[in-house]
Amino acid sequence: MPLPSAGPAARRTRPAAGILPRTISPRLTRSAALAPRPPHPRGAATVWSTIEAKIARGERLTTEEGVHLLTDAPLLEMGALAHEMRVKKTGSKFVTYVIDTNPNYTNWCTVDCHFCAFYRKPGKPATDGYTHDVEGVMKMMETAHQLGATTVLLQGGLNPEIPWSFYTDIVREARKRYPHITPHFFSAPEIHQMAEVSGLSIKGVLEALYEAGQRTLPGGGAEILATRVRKRISVKKGGPEAWLDVHRAAHQVGMRSTATMMYGHVETPAEIVEHLDHIRALQDETHGFTAFVPWSYKRGNTPMESKVKHIAGANMYFRVLAASRLYLDNFDHIQATWFSEGKKTGQIALYFGADDFGGTLFEENVHLATGHLNKTTIAEIETLIRESGFTPAQRDTEYRILREAEGPSALENLSAEVPLFVENMRELPAEYPDQLEGEELVNPK
Repeated sequence: MPLPSAGPAARRTRPAAGILPRTISPRLTRSAALAPRPPHPRGAATVWSTIEAKIARGERLTTEEGVHLLTDAPLLEMGALAHEMRVKKTGSKFVTYVIDTNPNYTNWCTVDCHFCAFYRKPGKPATDGYTHDVEGVMKMMETAHQLGATTVLLQGGLNPEIPWSFYTDIVREARKRYPHITPHFFSAPEIHQMAEVSGLSIKGVLEALYEAGQRTLPGGGAEILATRVRKRISVKKGGPEAWLDVHRAAHQVGMRSTATMMYGHVETPAEIVEHLDHIRALQDETHGFTAFVPWSYKRGNTPMESKVKHIAGANMYFRVLAASRLYLDNFDHIQATWFSEGKKTGQIALYFGADDFGGTLFEENVHLATGHLNKTTIAEIETLIRESGFTPAQRDTEYRILREAEGPSALENLSAEVPLFVENMRELPAEYPDQLEGEELVNPK
């Protein structure tokens, strides 16, 4: 029997105060927004009015209008409009989540990304460097199975010592031993690494992974799809096309994938919109993306930690989410990440265009390497969703609903061992500053 879609159920043409929690609705409904804003000397109010009218007519926004959303549009009104668009696409009842974990098979990597604290560089001493073999990965799969996960998001550094056969073997063994768990493996840069090691084309690598049993691809490695940014923070990963070509080929061989974005470092608002424009165009071409997942850069222990002056806070996150929902008119699902932005921020994000609460992430090591720690339980996720005024629904990797949560989640059922969120961030100013002290970044590890 086909699984029910997480798509439209009951649709509404505009958000009513009744669908918002009593403590939130007075501030987030468009009819009860903040006091009237004075006219912008450059006519920004007219730009916002144009955007509202275009969204109402179902028309596509331009890149200039996308930049306006990130810089000048009224935040609460934009959030309410994004929520209205979300309700039209996915209904107002459910917020979905996935039971997953995010282990890694190696932390040896040759790419020297300036934003990464996780990798260890081959040839340099590191007592904590590791590479797991096939059975080591299967132990991770067994742990995921014991925890009830339906998805394992497995990624690793670009380690040239790993043979091509390893990648297809772990997909094949995962499918054989744990057929109920989706192997959501490998970022776009890892696919490029496999092509180099195997001598195959990008499409040839993806066809081999598909034959082994892989059906979905995570969106990691996108960062910001703008040439200037990628040259400054991850030059060895290539330009935007390096990431886009992998996902185009993945869709062509029958895989679905997610699109991601890591913002809050060296990019400008125009470069965020350039990123959104790239993935919107590819979605027009292939219709292969399931969701968009943005998160903010965490600078602790990274090579460019001392160079980034401001960390993007909650207001910028809400603005990015809402702008993404309004600009990405061909994406059904946008994820709110409790993990990277905090649980309360994640709850509010459900009224700024997001319809999904992400995963349980029982294991995660990349953010942890920066000093960012955030843990949860299934019961807590369902409670957070209910507190926000929605019905929790467990989904699979392709956003099909597996189970609608029954009954209220009791706070007393939450794990006493859930660590407190380690938050070491400063709020981004209202304007979007030039965030680097200078043009040169610190030397990588």
